[in-house]
Amino acid sequence: MRVTTFQRARSEEQRAARRRAILGTAAAMLTEMPVADLSLNELSRRVGLAKSNVLKYFESREAVLLELFGIEFDAWVEDLRTALRDVTGSPSQRGEQLVDAVVRTLSARPVFCDLISAQASVLERNISADVALTFKRAALRGYEGLLTVVIAALPQIGVDGASRFIASASMLAGTIWTHSHPTAAILAAYEADPALAAIRQEFEPALREALTTLLYGVLPR
Repeated sequence: MRVTTFQRARSEEQRAARRRAILGTAAAMLTEMPVADLSLNELSRRVGLAKSNVLKYFESREAVLLELFGIEFDAWVEDLRTALRDVTGSPSQRGEQLVDAVVRTLSARPVFCDLISAQASVLERNISADVALTFKRAALRGYEGLLTVVIAALPQIGVDGASRFIASASMLAGTIWTHSHPTAAILAAYEADPALAAIRQEFEPALREALTTLLYGVLPR
């Protein structure tokens, strides 16, 4: 565990570097712990700044995580674009490839999945209207990029169908991620009673099934 120490930032370049360091440290922490366990105190300690100094760059823990969400979102859209570059075949085959690519690329980004699962209930609270506006504008840009990726992979879905697919898919991904990564107590319950396996969810198969059903529901008849 590395703790960085900084001197006072005096220029815009230094301030930008400080923000990147805070975001990078938060991203590293989320590979070790869920969003719910990331505290501003521990983030400050690892960055090597007093909590009051971190708050000069981000108004709250949630503001840090929302900016990280935007970075992860953009990176995931590019992952998906690459994964769907060579999609071919009938609409049905293209749909299967689209669903598979969404599931695979999301599964490869557990930090992003955790952020999605916490977006509405955690990240969008304890923030100012200015932070909310900045985040939603960035999310809209990401959404527009995602829309072009989905339509390019499956033109038959159309703009309306792609919009509905994306909106519902993001909620499904967050919900299924949460349920497929239960607390220690729930994991212990599953271990104690094998009969409970029937209600246990695994992220990839559960998301693949849900997205397949969703996709064929939004495709034009």
